[in-house]
Amino acid sequence: MVNVSNKAKKIKVVLTDVDGVLTDGGMYYSAKGDIMKRFFVRDGMGVTLLRKMKIPTIIVTKEKNPIITQWAKRMKVKKVYDGVLNKELILQEICDTFDVTAEQVAYIGDDINDLGLLRLVGLSATPNDGISDAKKVSDYVCKSHSGHGAFREIADIIISSTKVKS
Repeated sequence: MVNVSNKAKKIKVVLTDVDGVLTDGGMYYSAKGDIMKRFFVRDGMGVTLLRKMKIPTIIVTKEKNPIITQWAKRMKVKKVYDGVLNKELILQEICDTFDVTAEQVAYIGDDINDLGLLRLVGLSATPNDGISDAKKVSDYVCKSHSGHGAFREIADIIISSTKVKS
């Protein structure tokens, strides 16, 4: 059994997917074809609390959508990597940019395109409604569902583990 708290103590950077983690995965279309997304306010607070602990949040998503950029700007997300098709290939760049090792990186993702990155990071997590393969490779399966506090749940675990080591 993985000791999530021990892994969480080492985390210096948190990566997150968007659809299926920060949102419930639903996309709302207007008659004009506009796409809207619903973000959960407590997940945003998770980003804020991590930032106060000097732990940046980075979005890694295959989508390119101005809604994501706007939410990230409002939440003061450190960086957005969008349009990323092979998410595991971005890990080395993130490690180099933020001067961390893969063991010091957490990632929360929910679907098939997240599996490679989930396998490579120091702490991996998936929302409770993530696909079964994501649950199999993740160190932690959240009690919360996507778009309903899963990001905040993993943020709280990292924050509480960090406070314990001080």
